[in-house]
Amino acid sequence: MIRNDLVETDLETEMKSADTTADTRRQPRGLSKVAKSLIFFLEIGLILFLLIWWLSSDSVQESKNLWVLFFYCFPSEFLVAIVPHEPVLLYFGKFYSPQVVALVSVAGTVMTEILNYSAFKYVSDTKFFQRVSHRKTVIRIIEYFKKAPFIALCIAGFTPVPFYPFRFMVVMAKYPLWRYILAVFLSRTPRFFIIALVGHTIKFPDYFLAVLFVALIVLANIPLLRKVFKRRASTHAS
Repeated sequence: MIRNDLVETDLETEMKSADTTADTRRQPRGLSKVAKSLIFFLEIGLILFLLIWWLSSDSVQESKNLWVLFFYCFPSEFLVAIVPHEPVLLYFGKFYSPQVVALVSVAGTVMTEILNYSAFKYVSDTKFFQRVSHRKTVIRIIEYFKKAPFIALCIAGFTPVPFYPFRFMVVMAKYPLWRYILAVFLSRTPRFFIIALVGHTIKFPDYFLAVLFVALIVLANIPLLRKVFKRRASTHAS
């Protein structure tokens, strides 16, 4: 009897270990650190290439091709946007219907937000980001965001509220990618449509759009400019 009990116990142990091994085999392996780093730097490289391509080519800036509008969404919506999106929407609104401009723009924006999610997920694994995420203020903000994340994303995506903090929050809150993209689509599409409709109705001259483009860049970088001026003032005083 004792031998039979021992045999049965051994069999149960072997079966459990076999099941565990099978489960581990079924689980998909994540990407290695090298692969994640490679993808991250390829994403950054793509955005820099598109930004340089757009800024260095007068013909591209004056182009009415919808592919230009599509690819412009990448640098204008990536991470903390370097260039504004609105003047280009107003420009293309002069030549195409608001529906076409909105759909092309939201298609490019959705693709860019997928890159944003991937890029922030890579950054979130770093030690610096882990330290920041454990601060009390950050934890409180994430808790507030978790109460109504979809509504918060829709409001931020539709209004002129800076959207880039929410790109951090969705990753820190582990919000599902598909829900994030759905919120982006539902909020950005009407926003882009309204801006394109204004451009289609008023047809702003190109020089006005150029001035608006520069003004929006300056406004977005006011905090950085303040720091630069403060440093210069402190160096002159010393």
